[in-house]
Amino acid sequence: MFDENQGLYTIGTVAELLDEHPETLRVWERNDLVRPDRTGYQRKYSSNDVRRLKFIKYLMHEKGLNIAGVKHLTSMYFCWYKQNCQGGAHQNSLVPVNASKACWKIEGSYCLVASDKAEMCNSCDRLKCCTGCNMSL
Repeated sequence: MFDENQGLYTIGTVAELLDEHPETLRVWERNDLVRPDRTGYQRKYSSNDVRRLKFIKYLMHEKGLNIAGVKHLTSMYFCWYKQNCQGGAHQNSLVPVNASKACWKIEGSYCLVASDKAEMCNSCDRLKCCTGCNMSL
């Protein structure tokens, strides 16, 4: 079975696939936009990492966002680093989608409308770090 989160591709391969310079990918990584696996000093990008990078490139080159803008926008995707993100759906599908939020994983689709807010809260980094507060889900 193919694991979409397993690091398989080198930075050179991914840079060639995306038509970007390897240093650009390093800058995006330093800004925590992508987190490739590491084997020693060598980066290994997964298929999902490549999808994230394609989405980052789209946001920067097509939508005109800078790194800060991309960071802000991707922070609103609760599934950005989630291992088992199923992706979105097309607008004319039977499942409800957020037509203003493009899915990073499946090109041309949109994020699903969360049926339960707990799904978003469980993946929230702030909640994971929250200690001694009165937040209840």
